[in-house]
Amino acid sequence: MPIPFNMKPLDVAIAVVDIAIVAYVVYRLLVLIRGTRAVQLIKGIIVVLVATLLSDRLNLVTVNWVLQKTLVMLVVALPIVFQPELRRALEQLGRAGFLARTLKRLGEQDVGRLVNEVVRATTILSRNRTGAIMVMERDTGLREIVETGIKVDAEVSGELLVNLFIPHTPLHDGAVVVRGSRIAAAACFLPLAESAEVGRELGSRHRAAVGITEHSDALAVVVSEETGTVSLANAGKLMRGLDEEMLRELLTSLLRARPKGAAGGPGVGGPGVGGPGGDGDTGQVGER
Repeated sequence: MPIPFNMKPLDVAIAVVDIAIVAYVVYRLLVLIRGTRAVQLIKGIIVVLVATLLSDRLNLVTVNWVLQKTLVMLVVALPIVFQPELRRALEQLGRAGFLARTLKRLGEQDVGRLVNEVVRATTILSRNRTGAIMVMERDTGLREIVETGIKVDAEVSGELLVNLFIPHTPLHDGAVVVRGSRIAAAACFLPLAESAEVGRELGSRHRAAVGITEHSDALAVVVSEETGTVSLANAGKLMRGLDEEMLRELLTSLLRARPKGAAGGPGVGGPGVGGPGGDGDTGQVGER
């Protein structure tokens, strides 16, 4: 489509905005799929497209016909193949500020108390080397996760959190989900991380913490049963080797900040997933 040279300033401005929006959408899509299996799938699709063009130029009729039919099948298969990425994108869209809910109801004092209780429990669990994973719900509802566990619906307290993870008790095997200022459920099952950036040395507990933050804007505190190392997962990233004060500062800033999407939300500083400072906890999710 030829571009007229006598465009009015308003038309130029609209065209610039139009291009900027498309560029931003493409950028966000690239950020969304970075570090996931979708990158390799896209590379495969590019190879098929290039092969189709070459076969057409070289007059390879049969090969070109097969590749064209393959592209038609890809159009149908893409929504299925990219289902996790599409779901994450729609969740981020739905997490726009006007839909915020869970922690917005908590005042400054409530957030401070929640952080104090979680940090206090984490310190005790770390000292005793008791494996644990505590998930704090933010804008994205975790009803599906809560329904996999045992409903508790109790006020958050350090003592209760510690007792929920005592080894060989009915509720120790799984994650605790905190909703607002209350413990919603215990012994919950979490999805494992899909990102290729997650280190192989990480056990299923840490991978579950990263996984839930890939699928939602929740925060997940993890205690390793092997070394007592404390980690915090946010937006699909994991910061390991946290002490009491670092954990308190990070939780306070993240819970008081306006929650954002996983790809563009407030990141956890320091080492990334699989960085130094932790251990390769190989226990199952929620085990000791």
